[in-house]
Amino acid sequence: MRYDIDGIMLQTLLPALAAAEDAVARLDERVLRSPVGQGFAERSHFFDAASALWVAGELVHVEDLVLHDAHMDSRAPTHELTIAHSVLRARRRIWTGEPSWALGVSGLATLTVTGGEGEGKVPDAKTAPVETDEEGEDESGPLAAEMAEIDALLARSQKLLDIHTGKTPPSETAALTPARRNEDPLGLLGDDEWDEEQRLAEWRSVQPLADSLPPVLGAIILFEAWERIEPLRRQHWLGGLLVASHLRARGKVASHLFSFYGGLKLVRHERRRARDRVTRLQAFLEAMHLGAVAGLKEIDRLTLARTQMELRFRGRRSNSSLPELADFVLSRPMVSAAMIARHLRITPRGALNLVNEIGIREITGRGRYRAWGII
Repeated sequence: MRYDIDGIMLQTLLPALAAAEDAVARLDERVLRSPVGQGFAERSHFFDAASALWVAGELVHVEDLVLHDAHMDSRAPTHELTIAHSVLRARRRIWTGEPSWALGVSGLATLTVTGGEGEGKVPDAKTAPVETDEEGEDESGPLAAEMAEIDALLARSQKLLDIHTGKTPPSETAALTPARRNEDPLGLLGDDEWDEEQRLAEWRSVQPLADSLPPVLGAIILFEAWERIEPLRRQHWLGGLLVASHLRARGKVASHLFSFYGGLKLVRHERRRARDRVTRLQAFLEAMHLGAVAGLKEIDRLTLARTQMELRFRGRRSNSSLPELADFVLSRPMVSAAMIARHLRITPRGALNLVNEIGIREITGRGRYRAWGII
């Protein structure tokens, strides 16, 4: 399949390309010079992670994602919330790395294997040290359930590796009947035709073409190739993050990691999944433009909110916690008293007093489990 751009197609895409290039450039300049730029960059991680699940057809509330990220879930996290948190971690990992890290071989290997949290190559099962419970650790600790889930996942992964490498006894291999295979809806067990490494290599072969084009046009070429090739079946959301990484590597958006899914969810599904390639590319360019416009509006809202909060703590003593609280509020879609208390290292009562002094709006409307944010 060819992914090049001919002259006729370029003329068709030129109006949408110009609008997207202009909007993305203005957003990058605003974020770079704005006093709320860092908070905007942090907030965009949460909104883009929720938007990525929305594009995939799943609903994840940003408030639940914030609480899950702070390990303050009000209820057991759903499977969709766990995936959204993986997107959040992957965005943070890409942002903390070098601009071109995510598009390189090591970056893709880290993101595709560990879902954004790893720092390098996964150790081999034969040489990896196995930690045992010889120290008599407390099995009823706060992370006991999470550690048990991780151990079960590692055991299942090792069993699958043994099956594919022929180390499993024939009696256990025969137990993997077609009925058992139906338990895997994605068909990842024994699917020899779905070679993720080959598909990733095919997608990476499109990168030289994308690098020769303008940054925004090259980014949507990469995303369209990702959608058509589908290199990863369980991390299909990674394509939008690599688009943002491409814009950052090309120097188009250097102030933050662009929220591509935030604009893509505003485009109709029929255009995003159209059979005509030109229609799809126009939809992706429109998503770039809409995402940048939404980012500009968000910057205006955050700037106004910071100005109002600054009026509250102007003239306070130099060691006041209100400026730090203002920065924390700007960096999260919502905050709770417990989150503020942990971040500022104060008591929950003191956190409530600071919230009343800074004058941010309460968004839950309840007496218990209260939360505040910039609306």
